[in-house]
Amino acid sequence: MKPLTRIIFTLCLLAIASGCAQTRIVVQPDPQYAPVDLNALAYKPNNNGSIFQTGRSIRLFEDNKAFRIGDVLSVTLSESTNASKSAETSTDKDNVVGISGSTIFGSSGPTNGGNLVLDNSIDASRSFSGSGDSAQSNSLTGEIAVTVVDILPSGNLVVRGEKIIGLNQGSEFIRISGLVRPKDVSTDNIVFSRKIANARIYYGGGGVVAESNTKGWLARLFDSPLFPI
Repeated sequence: MKPLTRIIFTLCLLAIASGCAQTRIVVQPDPQYAPVDLNALAYKPNNNGSIFQTGRSIRLFEDNKAFRIGDVLSVTLSESTNASKSAETSTDKDNVVGISGSTIFGSSGPTNGGNLVLDNSIDASRSFSGSGDSAQSNSLTGEIAVTVVDILPSGNLVVRGEKIIGLNQGSEFIRISGLVRPKDVSTDNIVFSRKIANARIYYGGGGVVAESNTKGWLARLFDSPLFPI
């Protein structure tokens, strides 16, 4: 190997090694799950000079629940799914067709070696058998605080939020959004995730552990549609 070729080959190996060693999964805050900016003009209340201010009322005879834009609501994650499917198909079909020797003007048909030429039979059979099984199970528990970002004309609350936890050489995140009925919120301002409509719940992580649990770029290349075989 020529010296120049050896140098280029060594540099390529170092680049590949550094790329494999570098953590590609980095958890960053997602702006789509950020709370609303209450300092924006659309959320600033108009001071009309009276004791009662619109959007800042205090309900003396009701529980302290989230009912305004910007209020914080606690969500208890209690997700568990189990799915299984099994299919089995079996078919069998046999066909038998017989053609007897015919007679022409009272005499038997043509023969060959003493055997009637038109005396034949056809046998056909076919069969198929197939089966398949599939099973999947998921579970997610925990808690996360979200904020009310909008209130629909029906009174339902549009909520969203995220939680990022930094761990040793890694991090984890939970993101959630959806619609909450005020009546589903408990007296201590908590709602179960299974009560959230149109829920979008994402759980993931980044760092050394997540990187070690991810296929390398070369393995992903061989699993891509570029290599269908």
